[in-house]
Amino acid sequence: MLRQPAVSGRFYPDQPQALIEEIKSHLSGKRKPVRALGAVAPHAGFMYSGDVAGSVYERIDIPDRILIIGPNHTGRGRPVAILSEGTWTMPMGDVEIDTELAAAIKKYLPGVEEDDAAHRDEHSLETQLPFLQYFKKPFKFVPLCLMRLSLADCIKVGHALARAIEEGGEPVLVVASSDMTHYETHESASRKDRRAIDQILKLDAEGLHTTVHDQHITMCGVNPVTVMLTAVRDLGAKQAVLSRYMTSGEVSGDMDHVVGYAGVIVT
Repeated sequence: MLRQPAVSGRFYPDQPQALIEEIKSHLSGKRKPVRALGAVAPHAGFMYSGDVAGSVYERIDIPDRILIIGPNHTGRGRPVAILSEGTWTMPMGDVEIDTELAAAIKKYLPGVEEDDAAHRDEHSLETQLPFLQYFKKPFKFVPLCLMRLSLADCIKVGHALARAIEEGGEPVLVVASSDMTHYETHESASRKDRRAIDQILKLDAEGLHTTVHDQHITMCGVNPVTVMLTAVRDLGAKQAVLSRYMTSGEVSGDMDHVVGYAGVIVT
């Protein structure tokens, strides 16, 4: 399978050099990478969330194998959708799917289903690839797209992913793609998002899922982040740090209807 980009030219530039320059504009230039087990990164248009995404990826020593977990925005496809083979075409070059890691995930996670429909137009995974490509070439990845899941199902998926990663015996970076609160004031979004971020920084998968639902926080990637936290805890994660938080209002000037973005690195 050859997947064509769904949001290039809209969320990020579709020409390689322009994309490289766009990514550079979102970096601090103070790169001190660490080996990470997991990360939370946003998936909005780069002009809005690029500074937060850049704050994550410039601080990670990116391995050869990556698992990207994103929420399903389109409503199409299966609840837990994977692609196990093929290539994703991107402006900065093709990215190959890690067939071995995908096979291990299907071995330990019976509920996962091969599904092109869930991935075809989904932007939450695609938008991670340019930053990864900027810092690491080549690498292989597995895309995993999630519909809304119960806490119990998220925990089950997370444990299965950890077992699959352990079987491979090689470092795998688990990226959870998520934006935070949607379309509230900057003040309200920042306050609500802090509650969710506090749970992430405690590596508390259950606490995050419960907080987001009980506090009505419109964090679209709560399931991917819950799954990521579960997996990396099994893999020995010790701490999480917030690389940056901001809202779209700090770019657009509209502080009444913002989207929040958080970057987190888990080691």
